[in-house]
Amino acid sequence: MRVSDESARLSQILRGDPFEIELNGQSLIANQGETVAAVLLANGIREFHHAEDGSPRGVYCGIGRCFSCLVTIDGQPEVRACVTPARRGMRIETTIKGEG
Repeated sequence: MRVSDESARLSQILRGDPFEIELNGQSLIANQGETVAAVLLANGIREFHHAEDGSPRGVYCGIGRCFSCLVTIDGQPEVRACVTPARRGMRIETTIKGEG
C-alpha cells in the first residue's frame, strides 16, 4: 500500500462523539469508544509511569496483561489504561510530569 492510499484510508475512520477528560490538570479531547491509552497515545503521551528502577513505562502489550500502562484515574491508583474506556470528565494522572 502506498502512503497516499494509507492517508486516504485513515481520513475515513469514523470516531465516536468527542468529550473532555483531564490529564495531569490539562484538558484533552477523547472520543467515545476509545481506551484511556488510545486517548493518551493520540495526544502524543507515550510515558505513563516509572518502574521501580526509574525507567519510563507506557503501553506495551495493549491487552491488559503486562501492567506497563498503569495510571491513576479519579484517585484510584494502578489502573490499566489500555483496557479502561475513557469517559466524560475522567481525571487521569501519570507519574510522568511535564508531558500532556
